[in-house]
Amino acid sequence: MSDESQQQQHITVIDGGFSTQLSFHVGENIDGDPLWSARFNAVNPEAVIQSHLDFLNAGAEIILTNTYQASIEGYQTYLDLDYHGSYELIKSTVKLAHIARDKFLSSHINHVKKPLIFASIGPYGAHLHDGSEYTGSYEKRVSPAAIKKWHKVRIDACVESGVDGLAIETIPCLMEANALVDLVLTEYPNLKFWISFQCKNGEVIANGQRFSDCILSIWNQVEAAKRPENLVAVGINCINPSFVSPLFSEIEKNLCNFNVPLVVYPNSGEVYTVEEGWHGKNDCIPLENYIEEWVKLGAKYIGGCCRTNAHDIEKIKNKIEALKN
Repeated sequence: MSDESQQQQHITVIDGGFSTQLSFHVGENIDGDPLWSARFNAVNPEAVIQSHLDFLNAGAEIILTNTYQASIEGYQTYLDLDYHGSYELIKSTVKLAHIARDKFLSSHINHVKKPLIFASIGPYGAHLHDGSEYTGSYEKRVSPAAIKKWHKVRIDACVESGVDGLAIETIPCLMEANALVDLVLTEYPNLKFWISFQCKNGEVIANGQRFSDCILSIWNQVEAAKRPENLVAVGINCINPSFVSPLFSEIEKNLCNFNVPLVVYPNSGEVYTVEEGWHGKNDCIPLENYIEEWVKLGAKYIGGCCRTNAHDIEKIKNKIEALKN
C-alpha cells in the first residue's frame, strides 16, 4: 500500500470529555460552573496536565486544549482578572497541553508519531452560560463581525502559544461557522482546522438548519478561498451517538462528490436535564460499537465528548486497531 493510501486509511483518535476526566482529579462536580473546566486552568493546572496525560496514555493522537469555555470576559467576571491576565491565562492553558505532551513523549521514547495539540474553540454561546450554545439563539442579536472579534482574541492567544490546529467545535448555527471559517482563512492562512457542529437530531444542527446544507456551505467557503487543504475535517460533536450515522448518511446522499474527512466525537448517550443532571448511563450503547459504521460513512477522526473519559478513548483506540487488522 502506498504512503498516500495508508494515510487515507488511517483513523485518528482524538481525546474525550475533558471535564469528565478532569473531575477524577479535582473531585468536584464541574457542571454548572460558569467557567466550566476552564476555571481549573487557574486554580489547579496540575489536574489539567494530568487529564491530558490520561488521554494520551489511552491512545489519543490529538488532544484538545482546555479552552472551550475560556474567554476574556469570563475570566474578568468570574476570576477577577484584568484583560492582560485573562489573555495570559488562555496562553498558559495551551502550554499545559504542551507540558502533558512532553511528559508523555519522555516516557514513551519509542512512540512513533508525535501527538498533535488542537486548540478547542467553543461557540460564542458557551461563555453566556445560558444554554444558547445548544440553540444558536444569539445569531439573531449578534453580528458576524462581533462574533469574529470575540473569537479572534481567543484564537490569537492559542496560536501565540503554539498549536497544530484549531478544533472549532459545538457550533450551533451556520452564521457562526461561516464567520469563524472566514476569520481563520483570512487571519491565519497557514493554520489547519476542523469545524464541528452541534446537532439536535439526525437531520439538523442546533438552530434547525439542515446539517448537509451547512457542510456544503463550509466546503464552498474554503473552495472559494482556494484553501481546501486547510480544512482538516468537518463533522459533529456533543450529541447523542445514535444521531451520527443518519447525519453522515445525509452527506453521503446529498453531497455525492464530497471527499473531506469527517470528524465525530459524541457524548456517551446519557441525557442531561437541569433537574436531574446526567442520567441514563445504564441504557447507553458503548461508543466503540458504533465505530465500524462511522468509518464506513467516512469518519477519519473519532473521539468522545461529554461523559466520556480516558477509559472510553482506550476502548475506541482498541476498536480502531482491531478494524485495521
